[in-house]
Amino acid sequence: MLDPFVNQAAGLQALALQRWPRLVTLVSHGRQSGELPLLWGLCSRWVDMGLSVLVLDGHAQESAANPGLAQQMDNRLQHCPDDNLAPSWQVLPASTGFRKLPVADTLVPVLAHLFATHDMILIYADAPTLTRLLAGQSIAPQIVLAPAPTEALSAYAALKQLLQARLHPQVVSLVPQPLAQAGSLPTASARQLTQCARSFMGYQFQPRTVVASNQPIDAHDDLQHLALELFENALSLEPSRRSERVH
Repeated sequence: MLDPFVNQAAGLQALALQRWPRLVTLVSHGRQSGELPLLWGLCSRWVDMGLSVLVLDGHAQESAANPGLAQQMDNRLQHCPDDNLAPSWQVLPASTGFRKLPVADTLVPVLAHLFATHDMILIYADAPTLTRLLAGQSIAPQIVLAPAPTEALSAYAALKQLLQARLHPQVVSLVPQPLAQAGSLPTASARQLTQCARSFMGYQFQPRTVVASNQPIDAHDDLQHLALELFENALSLEPSRRSERVH
């Protein structure tokens, strides 16, 4: 981690001075009851650390009234507003823009060109979109697993797709506060997903636990640590690293 610095946030800010955008991804695999609170919580923590954050929402459709990634791609001379004027946290619709990028290795240079002034870029999209655009990239998509029993099935399908695309996802298990206080970890859905992945795909992993709060943007230690870890291990859009792939 970033222990040589006075604190972890100071280390993160020092890395941000490099000014290359850093890319993270959050997988949508069904209901958004767990995914969106974690997304907002992570963005809030990054903003609190002084980082500018851009969310590209693969579920939202661009339009003339609500422009997004597609409009930015169509007019490469039109960049995001100046940092001094733009909010530190932006959400842009990106469904059409993602469909305009039909093959891997095209998304990363486009984002680096269009959004170079942002510190963090978070893509929120389903597994088929992420596998098509980021296959083989050295990035770990985050699969959020809520406690609901049906979550394990859709998370398993997403996990399988991502592994087939040579991506190495991390599973984040949301745990309700009452269960966390009672020490009942991990959840049944997390145990089920772990067992199925090991039995049917030979893939072993340890879910990352995040305690779910009624106010998801509140600062919990586990959420803070996850935000720092994701920033540190994010895919850098630095020109010399844009073509790096996992072998």
